[in-house]
This record gives sequence, C-alpha cells and structure tokens, in this order.
Amino acid sequence: MVPRPGRRSRLPRPRKVHPVVRTSARRFAPAVLLLASTFLAAGCTLPAFAPRTEAQPAGPPGTAPTWQACPEVAEELVGRTAPGMRYECTRITVPRNWADGATATSGPGAGETFEIALLRARSMNQRDRIGSLLINPGGPGGSGVDTAVYLSFPAAVGGLPASVTDHFDIVGFDPRGVARSSPVECISDANLDASFGYDPDPESQQSFDGFVELNQRIGRECGDRYGDQLALYSTEQAAHDIEAIRAAVGDEKVTYLGYSYGTLLGATYAQLHPERVRALVLDGAIDPRLDLVASAESQAMGFERAFDNFALWCSTNPDRCPIAPAARDAVTSAIDKARVSPVLGDDGREATPGWIFYAVVSSLYTEVGWEQLAQAIEELEDGDATEVFRLADAYAGREPDGTYSNLFDANLAVNCADEEEKPSWEQIRQLQSQWREQYPLFGPALAVGMLACTEWPGGRDPYPTGPADGAPPILVVGTTGDPATPYEQTPALAEMLGVGRVLTWEGEGHTAYPQTACINAAVDAYLVDLTVPAEGKRCPPQ
Repeated sequence: MVPRPGRRSRLPRPRKVHPVVRTSARRFAPAVLLLASTFLAAGCTLPAFAPRTEAQPAGPPGTAPTWQACPEVAEELVGRTAPGMRYECTRITVPRNWADGATATSGPGAGETFEIALLRARSMNQRDRIGSLLINPGGPGGSGVDTAVYLSFPAAVGGLPASVTDHFDIVGFDPRGVARSSPVECISDANLDASFGYDPDPESQQSFDGFVELNQRIGRECGDRYGDQLALYSTEQAAHDIEAIRAAVGDEKVTYLGYSYGTLLGATYAQLHPERVRALVLDGAIDPRLDLVASAESQAMGFERAFDNFALWCSTNPDRCPIAPAARDAVTSAIDKARVSPVLGDDGREATPGWIFYAVVSSLYTEVGWEQLAQAIEELEDGDATEVFRLADAYAGREPDGTYSNLFDANLAVNCADEEEKPSWEQIRQLQSQWREQYPLFGPALAVGMLACTEWPGGRDPYPTGPADGAPPILVVGTTGDPATPYEQTPALAEMLGVGRVLTWEGEGHTAYPQTACINAAVDAYLVDLTVPAEGKRCPPQ
C-alpha cells in the first residue's frame, strides 16, 4: 500500500493521508504529518482529519459563496482554536467534468457537480491584506481544511509565521474526492487492513498472486460503485477547481502553498492558468514527467537514502538508538521474523511484515521519527508491538476502532486517473526482483505497489507536462534528505516549468517550510513581497 505523493509514488506520509493498496506514490505528502508531529511534541493530540462538520450549502456553479463561522473544526481537530484567529467555512459547487469549458453534455459526469469544502483562517491582527493563501498538503488525499487549521497556529508550534498570517487569509480546501468534498469511498476497512498488513515483498508466486487478487478485489469494488466517473478525480480536473476557488474568494491572482502532491497540483494549475499566478510555493517537488515506473524507482531510492541516514544517525547516537550499531540488520531481522512468527498486538492484530514496513516508512517522514522507530523495533524484539502499530496506524490513518478515513480511496482514485500507462504483472514481477537487489528494503514494495493502478478501473486523464509560459517566477523547494519526493525532482520540476527558482534545504524529512529560519525568511519574502531567492540559494540543516 505504499501511497504516492504525487502522481505516482505510493508512499505518502504518516499522518492521515492513507495510501492504499500500494501504488508508488509520487505524491505522498506529509506536510500535514510534519505539522501533526510538531503539535504532538507540544503535547496536543491531533486526529488525522477533523470530523466533517456541516458547512453552508453550496450554491450553483459560479455563485459567490456564503461563509459562516466554524471554530468547531479547529476545536474538534486540535482541541482549541489558534489564538487571535477566526475560522469560517463554506462550500462551492464545481462541474464534475471541466471538459469543453465546463459545458460538457456527454461523457462521464456531464451536467453533474461536486462540492468543494473550504475553510478560511483569518488573523485578527491582519493588516495590509494581500489576499488568500491557498493550501494543499499533498497525498493525494490530504485535507487542506485540516492543514489550514494546523498552519493557523503560531510558528512556535509549527504554524505559519505571523509575517504571512498578518497579510493573508489562510484558505484550505479539500480537493474533489477528499474528506469533506464529495468524498470517494469504496475501499473497505478490511481490505485496507489486508493491504497494509500484506508482505511488502511477496516473493513466492503464491504470495504475489494473493496480492494481485487483493488489488483486483479493491478495483472491482471501486469500479462497481463509480464506473467511468473515476477518471473525474484526476489532477487536471482538480486544477480547474482551483481556478473556481480563486474566483470564489475574490482574488485576482492565486497565491498558493502546495506540499508534495500539492506541487504537482500547483504546477498543473500554473500550466493551465499562467496569467492567474501571483506566487506559487511548491515544497517537496514532484517531477511530472516521470512515468509510473520511474517515479516508483525514484521513491525507492529516496527511502533507501533516508534509511541510510537514519542508520548512520543510529551508529553515532547509540544512547538514543537501542538498535545501534546495525539498524538495517535489526529492521530486516524484525521483518523476517514476522514472516514466521508475528507478534500479537493488544487489539488482536498480528504485527506482520507489512505493518512493520509501514512503521518504518512512517518514521522516515520526519527526523524526529528516527528515535521512535528505533524504540519500536527494540520493543518488538521483546514481544511488544504497541509502538510498531502506533507508527504504522499514524501513516495509514487507521483509528483505534479499525476504521479509516477516505485518504487511501482518494489516493488511488487520483493517482490512477492521472496515470496514462500501467505496467503488466510480468513487468512488475521482474522489477520486484531487480529492485530487491538495488533497493533491498523499499524497492520490492514500490514495485508491487504499482499493481494498484494496473488493476484500477475507469478511464485515464493525464495532466499536462510542459512550461508555465507567461507565469511569474515560481518557487520550488527541495530537501536533500527527502524520502518521499527525492531532491533530484526539485530542479527537474523547476526546469520543466521554465519559470521555476530552486530553494534547497540541506535537511532530513519530507518538505521544508516552515521549519528553519533560513527557509522561512526566503519563502516569506517571496509570498509577501514577491522577492525571489538568489539563484542556487541553499539553507543549512536545523
């Protein structure tokens, strides 16, 4: 089930953006995860997504929305509202199919609509308002409504700097098919459990065939429910929705902050509406030109590199890493033992290789997760799977009662609608063996993860991959130790857009803003004053 941050990678982040059935997740994003980790460190408890509260009913497409106060979203999500912030919610109506200028009279979704949920956080200290800052946390499947709440809190606990909130409304939106926005829901909790718990490297033919059958079952269930409408959850359709949001909030041009998959969505918007771009920050960049296989391999390489960085940290910090000095051996051994004799968790689940694998994945999204991973593997060796399940469930968005949000449903629907080509079982099986040699811990899982889209029904709607001619400079931010969207994709996206300017953080984890003073200063100056960082600007580790 490795989800993908972007259009193809199937390993999204650990916080509730669940990737389902393993597709490579080029878009995994976990900026929200990073924010959740920050809040958790500060002593707050954050569920992955806020309950879906009722908002003002949406009007017909093109009508101005009516906003209503909704502090309960922050209260239910975080336990309180951010000091000095007001929250308002609304919904807008958009065509299901934007083909032919939103006047399609035939084909999937013709004449039908989706509702898009929005939340606006406005500082009571706001002055010299510039406009709205639209937020997308990635996934695909992440809730922008939730993320806007997180980012509305003070910078000291992981929110946006006051220099930004003083000038912008923070506007989060749940993209079509996600959370509160006409959610796509077709994968059962049982199938999600089976997918996350499945051996990440099904080596025998029987085990591989079992995973094929699981993906076929999921594809059948979703196809039976949505049919050819599945193609309408594509990134290009969602990018058209951003234009409708821009008009609804009354901004002449878009100012946008997108993480991970959100960089793909933002880049697509910039190609479709370059004249409507004011400023775009694309953090945790995805190279849209990579096909499914290349994207999955890139992510396998990124996670292997991140794990090597974790292992090096372990060897140099044995007082904080109980599995030092051989962290890789310890993790590999834990997975191998689980194939024969998995540890039983308190809830009756077995800590199978899949759950251990996702605990590892979850921990690599942030450097703060490294110590938690080491502790979890040590405790597993002692017969206690509590920490392994806690980490894996955080990634999967699994609640204590065994239910899931629709994160992975949306993740698959978007990723597979975007994918023009899909590899065959035979090609995937060959790559599984090949990548086992090159990327031993993550390669096989990312190879077999591609089965999700191979078995996915519905049509395809690939997004454009070209320059954003006519757009102003676009800031593309990359982290050198990013596992989910490897740094190499950052300059590639900037080059493709033609107007991209690269900002580099020499740090660890997935995405960079707002985490360090250097990154914050550069991004804030760009958002507020449109000051573009110097060519080749690099920021040191924390």
